[in-house]
Amino acid sequence: MLGAVNPPVFENSLFTFATAEELGEALKDEDERYVYWRGTNPTVDLAQRKLAALERGERAKCFGSGMGAISATVSSLVSAGDHVLVLGAVYGPTTQFLRYLEKFGVTHTHVDDLAGGDSAIRASTRLLYFESPSYMAFQVVDIAEVTGWARERGLVTVMDNTWSTPLFQKPLTMGVDLVVHSLSKYVGGHSDLVGGVVVGPARLVRPLARTEYQLYGAAMSPHDAAKVIRGLRTLPVRMAAHQERGLAVAAFLDGHPAVRAVRHPGLPSHPGHALAVRQMTGFSSLFSLVLDTESREEVGAFLNRLRHFRIGVSWGGFESLVNAPALSTEESVRATMGIPVGLVRLSVGLEPADTLIKDLELALEALSATRY
Repeated sequence: MLGAVNPPVFENSLFTFATAEELGEALKDEDERYVYWRGTNPTVDLAQRKLAALERGERAKCFGSGMGAISATVSSLVSAGDHVLVLGAVYGPTTQFLRYLEKFGVTHTHVDDLAGGDSAIRASTRLLYFESPSYMAFQVVDIAEVTGWARERGLVTVMDNTWSTPLFQKPLTMGVDLVVHSLSKYVGGHSDLVGGVVVGPARLVRPLARTEYQLYGAAMSPHDAAKVIRGLRTLPVRMAAHQERGLAVAAFLDGHPAVRAVRHPGLPSHPGHALAVRQMTGFSSLFSLVLDTESREEVGAFLNRLRHFRIGVSWGGFESLVNAPALSTEESVRATMGIPVGLVRLSVGLEPADTLIKDLELALEALSATRY
């Protein structure tokens, strides 16, 4: 418009019509027609079309948060009496939402692999939900195998693709029915927005856009949509830098005497590395390590010694972040998810890799020194 290189942000909450008849027609399809912000908005619509194209999906719907997208998507696919299979470790609030659905008669079962899925599946199972790489453990799932298994059993598949971004992995091309993302992470890229999206075929996205999206009210704002568009423009450059720095830091930690394990799918030592190389075109910089300790106090001291890794939740921005589930997650929950006391999650930002490695080196030396 007018030669502007940045799309204009439509801030208005509503749109008017020349006649009552035009309004009546528009109200029949608020996902397609601009009526009210809670339905859609030109700026949000542009972000949706870009995300759908990048993910190789027919349609996308943006939400005010990642959990807005996840809860609306799951709700659109199940009814009272239905059962959900969860494969592997998934984002904690996703599990919390599935527990919440129990009050409405929707049950779920967590399984570690497809053999467990064969044992846990029921006549009422409708949905298979998973992540790859998985939450905290960063296990790699054979997406084509999983979707084939689910399809044979009549299940809809939903996968969280936030870790890889649609740049490095395209699950829809491997048989996944619906893909969800937290746009707050790498897509936004600047730690200044909260948003989510679901992408997939129109036959699945349009019903949830017309019902759950409208009724739950988790609408994305046009200003956040503009930030999504901005983030998509620099995503390839930023992800290349995240990948380079993340792998450098992970390689330093791999085999360090104070570290029991490093869980980064981009490392050749990762058990799912060969599969990851086949499924992905690149690697992000979020991964975990397991410190050689069973002490929560030592884990906390390690975090406190870091100077360039800031302690905080979320990930995907310029700044490097560190977090440890043992300091905030109940032991029973950690045991269910297979998270040891010494697990530390790193989000490697865009600072120089040698600066971050030196920061970790000093903290690890201090951890080792306390033993002697």
